[in-house]
Amino acid sequence: MLAIVRAVLLSCLLAGCALVPPAATPAAATPEVAPILMTADAIDAGSWARPREARVTHVDLDLSADFDAHVVGGTAGLDIQAAPGVGEVVLDTLDLTILGVTDGAGRALVWTLGAAEGDKGAPLTVQLAGATRVVVAYRSSAGALALQWLPPELTAGKVKPYLYSQGQPTLNRSWIPTQDSPGVRQTWTARMVVPQGLTAVMSGEKLTPTGEPAGPGRRAFRFRMTHPTAPYLIALAAGDIAFKALGPRTGVYTEPSMIDRAAYELADTEKMVEAAEALYGPYRWGRYDVLVLPPAFPYGGMENTTLTFLTPTFITGDRANVGLVAHELAHSWSGNLVTNATWDDIWLNEGFTSYVENRMMEALYGPGRAGVEADLSWDELQRDVAAEPAAAVTLFGSGTTVEYVKGEAFLRTLEHAFGRDRWDAYLRGYFDRHAFRPQTTAGFLADLREHLVKGDAGLEARLQLDEWVYRPTIPSGAWHEASPALLAIDAQVAAFVGGAPAASIPGKTWTTQEWQRFLNNLPRQLPAARLADLDGAFGLSASTNAYVRAGWLQLVVANRYAPALPSLEAFLASNGRGLFLNPLYNGLIKDKAWGVPLARRYFEAAKSGYHPALAASIERRIAAAEKP
Repeated sequence: MLAIVRAVLLSCLLAGCALVPPAATPAAATPEVAPILMTADAIDAGSWARPREARVTHVDLDLSADFDAHVVGGTAGLDIQAAPGVGEVVLDTLDLTILGVTDGAGRALVWTLGAAEGDKGAPLTVQLAGATRVVVAYRSSAGALALQWLPPELTAGKVKPYLYSQGQPTLNRSWIPTQDSPGVRQTWTARMVVPQGLTAVMSGEKLTPTGEPAGPGRRAFRFRMTHPTAPYLIALAAGDIAFKALGPRTGVYTEPSMIDRAAYELADTEKMVEAAEALYGPYRWGRYDVLVLPPAFPYGGMENTTLTFLTPTFITGDRANVGLVAHELAHSWSGNLVTNATWDDIWLNEGFTSYVENRMMEALYGPGRAGVEADLSWDELQRDVAAEPAAAVTLFGSGTTVEYVKGEAFLRTLEHAFGRDRWDAYLRGYFDRHAFRPQTTAGFLADLREHLVKGDAGLEARLQLDEWVYRPTIPSGAWHEASPALLAIDAQVAAFVGGAPAASIPGKTWTTQEWQRFLNNLPRQLPAARLADLDGAFGLSASTNAYVRAGWLQLVVANRYAPALPSLEAFLASNGRGLFLNPLYNGLIKDKAWGVPLARRYFEAAKSGYHPALAASIERRIAAAEKP
């Protein structure tokens, strides 16, 4: 085994990776160490790790990206804290090739790789032999689920390849061997080597903005994160990436051909940071930058610390969809600062963040716009309750988008119950009390009861806290206020359904949100003539607004509307966002005779542009629908 390790280390040196991180890149001299929650509800069933026995506190990555083989490889140096008498540490891996493990002095350590269990991966158990640092030499697989390697033709510039990672919830173990659990927060450094001409960015402080030589045709970029962070928030991208400042501590990265459009759409980013700080306390991560990715990115956004990853589909030229940016920024408090201890607690991230997003939108754009967006969220909650199995509409452990909309409704109800001033003071204190720490659902409820309910039995009964969190209902005390602007849209829906021509609808002046309300509230079954009238009046099949076009295409699928199928095919081939793709593929799959063959045809033509995890999910659904 020692010979293997030496060979790996020699090959790493030849490839230009540094086995010991350069002196300029370590974390703070005394790194902050986040606690491990010791309650039973904080045990993460999605991880092999046993952090109460031995846990990772810090990670030093030294990796090289091979764009031909589609792998990253190198070393991960892990600082370990073990309880007295504990002689091993368990790490998470997913399809990694482990080449060797040493201690901090280069001495070989005994290790075993257990049996894999689906996307949970395989446990890597290292015998510590007294070591407080282990160094894992490894490489990812070409199919690593966290990594998407895009050929030049799938980028905006069409010239250079592109790599990005998407680690949430448990995919980072496919390129980083660590304890991949949100409750095990870690500081980290990274040295990333990429081909000359590409720029690497990561979700931490950038120490080498233009890179440094790393051997023939290679450059290295170095980063660090000095706050303990959930490991799913370690993120990487590399490609033809330019930068434009948006404010003193904000900016946008994207491909050069997209930089001006992206910067225009993101003009209010600095104001968003200021609005969030005014509500909930200082932004504690230094810079807040965003990276606008190629269309293959499967999410609207991902709140990676210091560097939000964003879909380009939010760019519509009218800044109508910057609520997405507000949402990802809000995660800097709810999610990144105070993090769900397990994935059953994810509503503590997403429900809180959806609520904070709406408050930020109100501060920046007024109560009318915030009311529209809150009302749309309430609409989505009603649809979820109607469509999802009863168990899926709980907050705790839902695993669905209910965690966003029901969580937001819960917190808005609490605001209404306590009054805005008192509620805001509580939330600010909550973020301070639990900063840089994991949290459980039970922990939040205990904190709420301690600081606001204070043993008042009548108040406890009115709030229905356990019903909100643990039961598949919308409690009777839920608070909601209808948006006057959207009530006017409902009148237009009624008129159109009643036979009014599409030309009578004032849709050319509508915002994205108004169009969403209109399209979502139309009957799912409409005559072809009505669909043709609507498309003819507003050019929905050719819309460059992805939100509007996706809503329209759901009607196309539901009605087998053949004239718009070329638009559907083109949209599925040019967009990788799950928010849009999943409803369209699901709609096709429901129609076995007509839709399933189309789903297969469209998917086969488009799947190379989808994130691996999303592509695998769609493939499973289509394959299941194809069975007799």
